[in-house]
Amino acid sequence: MTARAARGKFHAEARREAYDAIVVGSGIGGLTAASLLARAGRRVLVVERHDRPGGYAHSFRRGPYLFDSAVHLVGGCEADFGPRPGLIHQLLSSLGVREHCEFARVDPCYSVDFPDFNFRVSSGLESFAAAHIAAFPRQEDGIRGFLAQCARMRDETRAAMGGRECDGTAARRFPTLRAYRRATVDDVLACHMSEPRLRALLTTLWPYLGLPPGRLSFLYFAAMLMSYIADGAYYCRGTFQRLADALAAAVCAADGEMLFNNSVRRIRVADGRVEGVVLENGQRIDAPLVVSNADARQTVEELVGEVAFGAAYRRALQRLRPSVSALVAYLALDGAATATDAAHETFTYASWDHESAYQSSMRGEPTWFSTTVPTRVDPSLAPAGETLMIVTTLVPFEAASWRQDKSRCQELLLTALEKRWPGLRAGLKFAEVGTPRTMERYTRNSGGALYGWELSPKQIGPARPRQKTPIDGLYLAGHWTQPGGGIYGVVTSGVQAAREILGHDSDAALWQALA
Repeated sequence: MTARAARGKFHAEARREAYDAIVVGSGIGGLTAASLLARAGRRVLVVERHDRPGGYAHSFRRGPYLFDSAVHLVGGCEADFGPRPGLIHQLLSSLGVREHCEFARVDPCYSVDFPDFNFRVSSGLESFAAAHIAAFPRQEDGIRGFLAQCARMRDETRAAMGGRECDGTAARRFPTLRAYRRATVDDVLACHMSEPRLRALLTTLWPYLGLPPGRLSFLYFAAMLMSYIADGAYYCRGTFQRLADALAAAVCAADGEMLFNNSVRRIRVADGRVEGVVLENGQRIDAPLVVSNADARQTVEELVGEVAFGAAYRRALQRLRPSVSALVAYLALDGAATATDAAHETFTYASWDHESAYQSSMRGEPTWFSTTVPTRVDPSLAPAGETLMIVTTLVPFEAASWRQDKSRCQELLLTALEKRWPGLRAGLKFAEVGTPRTMERYTRNSGGALYGWELSPKQIGPARPRQKTPIDGLYLAGHWTQPGGGIYGVVTSGVQAAREILGHDSDAALWQALA
């Protein structure tokens, strides 16, 4: 049964009273773990409170328009990435559902507008370097040095995460990772260049990770930048719902079950080990394994109960800071609208100071925004001749009373767009705004957090909770666990959870076992 067919047949209860594993929530991290466990022969149940899988990767329809809720690009879709396939390609291929997704390469990868400077960035590491060198010819050594350091960091991080636990030779095998794992992006830029405009240009993509360069983990930024620039940025035709549906289909094809419009009330624990779950409808289901794709604090405090965890584990969670949320406008424009020539991804900044842009967001009065035009690569998302545009800016949940301020926020974004593309309002055919409250309502992420925990140097990789919790049989997946947020990060989390449950000591061993 396909995932779409399964979504069309809602069941009030699970078919069985016992499973080998239950996955709480069907975000991409949870779906990754569920599909791999099901492929390995485990009987799996996925419980999802929404009417479709995907979490932040789900799509929604408004009349003739089909919108992605939050995901715009993904890397790791290549069949021939270096010595091995990209992670997304490898996952879908190993599950037998690669043909369910068609990924279109996005090139130019993005464009950026500063007050006195416009710049378009092509895919490919050398093209990226050459474009920046052309704009700042005296800074060639610094540009190439910074990008080389990003590439080394990405390669060492992948090697460390994809293999066995680091042993005593880690310092020799991963010198860049060891030296810069606690560095911010600005820390590393300062080693290569002092020109502030060049530094701002090279860090255009910081909103994808929710923190400005002076606060953002260099490790995580390097992985993201190299994924998009060196490996290639892709859009999933038909929206990223197709990716979620493909993973759900893999669960169903392996005799697993997707239970929608339901939620887990409680994860049952006795004597330090998992026994199963209780659903909101009261159904009691047994399982020796539970993978929670839910907010980590909610998992501990609400689904299990704090008393089941040690004080040190609880304190470690309390010290972690959730990431920021977002204000998003979903727009449809007619063919005559002035913004229809926009690139797939455009970042518009009021100044060259990213810290100032971030602070404006924290005040709830953002001076910057990004626009995504998915119909540039997939015209089927709207009627012929019409354009979809998704406008995003970061804001914290606490910045406003979102129920009352929703109309004001829509006006704020439309005014900013009109300034960038005069005449845009005249071509507006549809507009809807999502706020942090919307994000929280659909995902139950605390405060509508976009990336789980904030992606600062102190909160990435091992600083996040591991997939395996102190409770025997309870695991985490998604952006509240290692390594961090974003589609690539949460897929990695699901792979790591499945690896640990199935007893494989490397990604290669997992893929070989599933072949």
